[in-house]
Amino acid sequence: MIRVLLVDDDRALARLLTDYLASHDVVVTHVESGSEALAVLAAATFDVVLLDVMLPSVDGFEVCRQIRLVHDVPLIMLTARGDDTDRIRGLELGADDYVAKPFNPRELLARVRAVMRRAPQPGALGDLPSPAREAIVIGPVTIDCAARVVLRNGEEISLTAFEYRILVVLARHAGETVTREELATEVREPSEAKATYDPSVDRSLDVHVGRLRQKLEVNPKEPRLIKSVRGVGYVMATPA
Repeated sequence: MIRVLLVDDDRALARLLTDYLASHDVVVTHVESGSEALAVLAAATFDVVLLDVMLPSVDGFEVCRQIRLVHDVPLIMLTARGDDTDRIRGLELGADDYVAKPFNPRELLARVRAVMRRAPQPGALGDLPSPAREAIVIGPVTIDCAARVVLRNGEEISLTAFEYRILVVLARHAGETVTREELATEVREPSEAKATYDPSVDRSLDVHVGRLRQKLEVNPKEPRLIKSVRGVGYVMATPA
């Protein structure tokens, strides 16, 4: 069973999604405002948050920011405004995915399942080589794969599920240039393995890598841990 928190003041849409998702073993808790969402998240555990941008009082971007201060639950933003500026802003604030309205409920269910699969699971370490299963140390950063914890100078860093997955992939290939296409392929779900590479994901990857730098680098504008290879992709420093 999947537990979803839906934050949207559109009651008709909420009823439609609740009924559709219930037939696919998804239990939906519906709230209509950001303040309600934060209160519910403080009291219960969810697998995914579906967060509308156009909320009363406080918009979804600010709610996303507040959620990310405390929670690393996978989060998908929903919006009727589908332009790149809004999508990138949502990703920068910590969203794992972005779906423009109107959408097909079947597609939304697929996105929910995808962000859950990308989230670190107990005992699931991706396909890291066995010598690196316990920990990878790169400068001040330690990736404790067994505990799925990332430390910087001994202090735990909060990462979203997708940020963690990108970091693990780059760390696995530390010292090697990873192209954007290779990175997109490695963070792709098994069910998407045969999908054609879409260059439009490049901007999304750039946003997530930028957020990783903000959290891990001493000076994000002059990164030493995750460097860009102009026109190609990224390279992570060699493990200590």
